[in-house]
Formats: sequence, structure tokens, C-alpha cells
Amino acid sequence: MKRVVLITGTSSGVGFESSLLFAEKGYKVYASMRNLKKADRLREKIEEGNLDVDILELDVTKVDSIKAAVDTIIGKEGRIDVLINNAGAGFAKAVEQASEEEVRWVTEVNYLGTVFCTQAVMPHMRKQRSGQIINLSSVGGLVGQPFNELYCAAKFAIEGFAEGLAAYVTDAFNIKISNVEPGGISTEFMNSAVEKTAVDGKLASGEYLPIFERYLAGNQQRAAESEEQVYQTGREVAEVVLDVAENENPPMRIRTSEWAQNLCELKTKADPDGNKLVDQIKRSFL
Repeated sequence: MKRVVLITGTSSGVGFESSLLFAEKGYKVYASMRNLKKADRLREKIEEGNLDVDILELDVTKVDSIKAAVDTIIGKEGRIDVLINNAGAGFAKAVEQASEEEVRWVTEVNYLGTVFCTQAVMPHMRKQRSGQIINLSSVGGLVGQPFNELYCAAKFAIEGFAEGLAAYVTDAFNIKISNVEPGGISTEFMNSAVEKTAVDGKLASGEYLPIFERYLAGNQQRAAESEEQVYQTGREVAEVVLDVAENENPPMRIRTSEWAQNLCELKTKADPDGNKLVDQIKRSFL
């Protein structure tokens, strides 16, 4: 019997590539996205490969939309084996220059969407006594980065959410929790970050502008000169997600490149997969 996987944010990038890759590997895939007008490219790939993928509308910022998508899958399949919380958006702006609307948006799309999607599938996985939840976190969930403080805060929240959840639902209900932590990704994710951040074509203003320009120049220089791979493709990250899904004892957290691993080393060297930390949480609180 095929494992049933729900993936959020599949119109581009890691979600797009994960939908195709999981279907190629024999999963029944439900690929969801907020705007179905962006589904044409995915439909073309599904038809080309004759892949078992259904496309659903799901807006991770709307609980009713999440519930409707989950109910549709349960109605057709009777189960959800894997949830991949992929939907998210980049955001780079000094907190002083971010509007209240932007602060709420970046939190909703990058953190609360993960919480509400997880909440929606939990009753079904608990009833099944099996399931797997894979969150697309980020190295920004372990290491704060300049001008990404709001984005990193949302990803830090995912890390804490996943650690706390893993400490009890894995043993009690056989629901496995993992965070996949990419570094830079060469996809439309970066374009969306710029589009969402720019004001009158500018990414920063006033006294922040020269600092922001140094930040961008540093990113470009690292990408050009580093011996390690800084920016990965969506497919490369999707392959790590698939490895986690097919691991009987998946890590609590995993970086997707050597560059990402090295960046996070100060926080991960003693406990690279996060499982020791989860065990310590159990011993301390349960």
C-alpha cells in the first residue's frame, strides 16, 4: 500500500521538487498550494511522468483551508502517513523598518502554518498509531542572521515546537518528528523574499542601507568563493527530505549541506541530530 503524503507550498522550490520526487518513489502525493493558478507547471510535470499526484488548495494561514484539505485526503485515503510542512517565505528587513502587518505575516506563514497543519493531521496519525511530520526549518532556526531576525524568530519557533512535540508523541503514538534545515536555496524562495521586502525598489533605507549592502555583498562573495556549496537546488533539498521520510529512525534535525552543517556547528557538534536533546527533555519533564 502506498504511503500517503501531504506537502504544503508546492507551486515552486522544495515543495514542487518534493511532490515529484515522492511520487517517483511510489508515494501517493497530495501537493497543496495557496494559489491554484500557479499549478500549471506542476500539472505538466505530473502528466509527463504519469505520476500519482493530486493538487489541492491549501492556505497555511487559514485554519479552515487546512482542515478542508486534510478532510479531503482522509475522505479519499482514510489516512495521512507523512506531512511535509514546507510552505514558507523569505523575509529580510530590519525589525525597525518592518510594519506590523509584515511582522504578523512572516510569523503566520513561516511558523503558525506549521503549527496549524500539524494540529490538523495529529488526530488521524494518533488514531493510526503512526505518522511522520517533517518541517522545512532552516539554518536560520539555529543561528540568527542579520536582517533576517523576524524570519529566524519564526524558524527558531519551529525548532522549539518540534522538540517539545517529539518528546512525547513519538513514544506515545509512534509519530516521528523531524526538522530539515537547509542553508541557501536557489529557487523562487529568494525572489519572494526580495519581492516581499522591497519598498519602492529598495531593500533597506536610512542608516540601515549601507549595512544591508554589506550583508548582500558578503552573501554574494561567499557564494562565489566558498569551496563548499552554499546555495542548493530545490531538488537537492527534496532528496534530503525523502531520505528522512524513508528512515525508520529519522533524526530530530538534519542540515542539508556541508556549508549548513558548518554554520551550525557551535550548536550541533555535541548533538548533531538533536536526539540527545529530545531524550534530555523526556528525562527532565516526563
